[in-house]
Amino acid sequence: MIRRPTARRARSLGTVLAVLLAVLGCGTLPAGAAPQWGSPAAPNPFLGPAGTSTMHGDAGSTDVTPLPGPGTGPVTLSAYPLVSACPTLLQGSDRLVVALCTSVAGQVPTVHLIDPAAPAAPFGASLATFALAKGSLLGGVYAFLDNDNRLVVVDGNRQLLRLGHSKDPEGRWRITVDSHVDLSGSVPPGDNVTGLTPDWQGNVWFATGGVVGAVDRAGVAHSLPLAAGEQVQNSISTSPAGTAVATTHALYQFTLRDGAVRVDWRRDYDRGPDRKPGQLSHGTGSTPTYFGPSTGSDFVAIVDNADPQVNLRVFRADSGDEICSLPVLGNPGGSENSPIGIANSVYVAGTYGYPYPAVPDGAGPAVPTNAPFTGGMTRVDIDPIGCHQVWSNDVRSAAVPHLSTGDGLLYTVIRHGFDVTTPLDGFSFAVIDPADGSVERTSPLPGTAVNDTLQMSGLVTDTGDFWQGTVTGILRIRGE
Repeated sequence: MIRRPTARRARSLGTVLAVLLAVLGCGTLPAGAAPQWGSPAAPNPFLGPAGTSTMHGDAGSTDVTPLPGPGTGPVTLSAYPLVSACPTLLQGSDRLVVALCTSVAGQVPTVHLIDPAAPAAPFGASLATFALAKGSLLGGVYAFLDNDNRLVVVDGNRQLLRLGHSKDPEGRWRITVDSHVDLSGSVPPGDNVTGLTPDWQGNVWFATGGVVGAVDRAGVAHSLPLAAGEQVQNSISTSPAGTAVATTHALYQFTLRDGAVRVDWRRDYDRGPDRKPGQLSHGTGSTPTYFGPSTGSDFVAIVDNADPQVNLRVFRADSGDEICSLPVLGNPGGSENSPIGIANSVYVAGTYGYPYPAVPDGAGPAVPTNAPFTGGMTRVDIDPIGCHQVWSNDVRSAAVPHLSTGDGLLYTVIRHGFDVTTPLDGFSFAVIDPADGSVERTSPLPGTAVNDTLQMSGLVTDTGDFWQGTVTGILRIRGE
């Protein structure tokens, strides 16, 4: 078993650094101090509610929500067994949950409309469903809710769809295509959209295996092919500064200017010699994260794929200048998850060795083929001379963690069992203190492999419930 520094040791090392910085006249927050939330980014006017309109909470992919979650007390569990893997859970201003799932039979992407106020039921839990044209493994996974509560998604036929929901004259809910834009002129045949988000001007940005583009408010698509060999295998993020895209080789920021997609800056990162076990591509596993203490999007961060230990890389959003590069997550280590970012703090969860049942076509073999799932989480703070680790723990997060500024807690799902994973491993809902990385409470979740959360993202709803997708449906976790 790989041993990592304990939270106590991390605090002591951080204290030494704080003293050193003070001597140098720089100063910094003492390690282990309660994190400061700073100023959030201005709300994107073309998205739905903050914290619930994208897989990662907002356009900047911060994985931060202003909504309080279930807290540290006892919880009750309800299950929605949809016989589908449900990676995308969103909630609009009408309070209905929109889930984008992939059916076990046929792997068809399907939209489910769910009333969170209604009791969970084994059958008929969805108010309405809508099947999308099938694409690649990651195609149809990333979507968002716009400011009219419509799901914006690209299907396997390369159509950008806005799906609304309403009741028909008989009072039955239905999901309808309100508008569509044909992207077949911008997305090559056989390619699929893997990232999708709007910018602050209302352009809808998309990224595919080899193309970055934007659909303007007139419905015209503009695109730019990536350099040969570069691919996008994660989602993308936007801020008032631009659109951040991480390829398998570099981090970019783009803007749409004078009717064309332009590169603001490009920064190479260490992609390592191979794809690591527990990652879905040979390169970073990060959706880029915008964050910062002043504007909420001062910086943009990813975790690279350096071998054997990965680094958190933080850049200035306006210029692309590097703020810091810091080794994280032990040796060996890796992460397929987007970092949490808020004010001066970044939280990274390790996925090295996680047993994904499938990887995208062309991902290449993992080296080694498999490895123990060691997990681990780390908090890193930006300081006046770079950045430093605040704490590191051994939590084996099996989902994308989310931080609530409403109650000051981190929420995730942890995997139980030996380092070498088996179908008999169990799972628990976990509440973590972001100040020192300590686990405040765990609550067992039902089942074993049938409720694998597979590093999928959760959702804190406006009633304080935590919804988590699994490989067979959705779990609703509610504070008592």
